Amino acid sequence: MVSDEDELNLLVIVVDANPIWWGKQALKESQFTLSKCIDAVMVLGNSHLFMNRSNKLAVIASHIQESRFLYPGKNGRLGDFFGDPGNPSSEFSPTGSKDGKYELFTAANEVIAEEIKDLMTKSDIKGQHTETLLAGSLAKALCYIHRMNKEVKDNQEMKSRILACDITGGLYLKVPQMPSLLQYLLWVFLPDQDQRSQLILPPPVHVDYRAACFCHRNLIEIGYVCSVCLSIFCNFSPICTTCETAFKISLPPVLKAKKKKLKVSV
Repeated sequence: MVSDEDELNLLVIVVDANPIWWGKQALKESQFTLSKCIDAVMVLGNSHLFMNRSNKLAVIASHIQESRFLYPGKNGRLGDFFGDPGNPSSEFSPTGSKDGKYELFTAANEVIAEEIKDLMTKSDIKGQHTETLLAGSLAKALCYIHRMNKEVKDNQEMKSRILACDITGGLYLKVPQMPSLLQYLLWVFLPDQDQRSQLILPPPVHVDYRAACFCHRNLIEIGYVCSVCLSIFCNFSPICTTCETAFKISLPPVLKAKKKKLKVSV
């Protein structure tokens, strides 16, 4: 039987660190900046680690040029500091806490602040590519979850919360007031799966899983799919408008008309 202390609860946070978006956001609303968002993420991460000594945390920054681990930092810093084997703690020595804060939390906050500062100051925006590399960050998060699953001991059980998919029972919430981000993170996303069943949480957003056609963006149940690029269309077209593939239309075979026998009367 697995006890609660042997349960390993992993929380992976992906932060959108798009400098262009945050720059525009600072011009519109100066009350909520990237630094305040990182502060809220730090509090959420510290609260998660404080819930159980076996809890694990990972923070990934999704930039327009790369996806970087903010925590654990480069070369797995703080790995042995938090009890993970194989990562020497001598690579990073925290400055210590003078306000009575738990030393591990201070060390984690310093690593996150140092990594996000290094990422934002060394970013060189060139070209027209200004979109966040969200897909790469999510792939990194899933790979990290898989890696942690491999490192779990035989007598341990790991629960990793994947909140990006509706079918997994995750939560999606668009924060109505961004300055109150920390309150929503603590009251909605901090409780684990067992605790959420006892709380009154925001109702889930209805998701329609029907496919949308590429031509009119209408939701359809039955449509035509391109065999090359898998584009979906609501009406048949001899040429795919996405990849310009011409389809061979198979016509029914033409049957030759039978010759009628002429009756000759004498």
